[in-house]
This record gives sequence, structure tokens and C-alpha cells, in this order.
Amino acid sequence: MSLLQQESPEIDDASLGEEFTKGSSHVIWASIAATVLVTILIAAYVIAGQKPPAATGEIVGVWAHPIHNETSGVDANGVPMPKETFDQVLVFTRVRLHNQSSQPLFLHQMLTNATLDDGIHSSYAAIPADYERAFAAYPELAPLHGQALRPETTINPGQTVEGDIVSAFRLTKQQWDARKNLNFTFALRYQPNLVLAPHTAVIEQ
Repeated sequence: MSLLQQESPEIDDASLGEEFTKGSSHVIWASIAATVLVTILIAAYVIAGQKPPAATGEIVGVWAHPIHNETSGVDANGVPMPKETFDQVLVFTRVRLHNQSSQPLFLHQMLTNATLDDGIHSSYAAIPADYERAFAAYPELAPLHGQALRPETTINPGQTVEGDIVSAFRLTKQQWDARKNLNFTFALRYQPNLVLAPHTAVIEQ
């Protein structure tokens, strides 16, 4: 037999299978580790992106003043005329707002939202001048008089502001008492709205 002629060693099929299994095992464990790592990275990214809201707040108190007016049934000359009724509910709210962001917040609009059988009724907060007129028209409400919270108020980083708003609903007392829910929306420029619900009972004044 020539020296150049050498017998090839026989390859055991069982050995091949064992080596293949070992290699596949490493691939599987590497895939699992990579999947876990990617999941952790995605979760960390999502958590880091979930910033706390720029503003927080609290409804300190809510007072409702139902109004029922009825005309006398005669005009200025004493001539009989049909009687007319006028029902309204004034809702006075004391609110506290806090800026927990690093940028100034700009209060834009404020609404009172009452949910009735036919849906949500919303009323914008009166401007400060109308807030004062309400107390002039109804002197009995003097104990509720506070500092009106102004639209377009700037709330600086870390600052807390407190003030009162008043909204009016064309509802009867019965309709108001039958409400299903009550909350308040504070619209901030360039930020999501802040919606607050009272955690105390509404007091009738």
C-alpha cells in the first residue's frame, strides 16, 4: 500500500448527532438570552418614556346654590301676562393646582361637568368679573366669597395655586340633585387636560 494512500477514519453517525445536538443547544440558549435582553430593554424604554403628568390638583370643596325665579304675572303697567319661571344652579368650587414639571404651565380654560340622564352637561367657569357679579346679585352667598382663579394663569415650576371658580347650569334643583357624576376639567396650553373629581360631598348653600 502506498504511503500516499491512507484510510479515512470512519465517522460514527451517533457522534455526528451528538455534536449537532450540542451545537443546537448553544443556539437555543443564546436565542432565549437575546429575547430576554430585548424584552428588558423595551420595558426600560417604555418606563423611561412614561413621564408623570405636568400638573396635579385637588378639589377642596364644592357648593351648589339652586335658584328658582318666577315672574309676577303682570307687566310694568299692571297688565296680566303669563308667568315665567327661571331655574339655575350656581356651582362654586375651590380648587388647588400644582405644577410638578420643570416648565411653566399656562391655565387656559376651566369647566364644570355634570352627568345627567341625557348625558354630560358642561359649563365654563365664569370670568373673574362675573364671579364678583354673582356675589353682588346674591348677598347671601358672601360666606363663599374667595379669590377667583383666573383663566390664563401661569403656574411656575413647583408652584401651587388655589382659587375659586363658579359655573352656571340651566337646571332645576331636582335635575341637579339627580346627577350621576360631577368632575372638573382644567385645560392647559400644550399639555393634556387635567380632570379632577371632588372627594367630598357637594354642599347646598
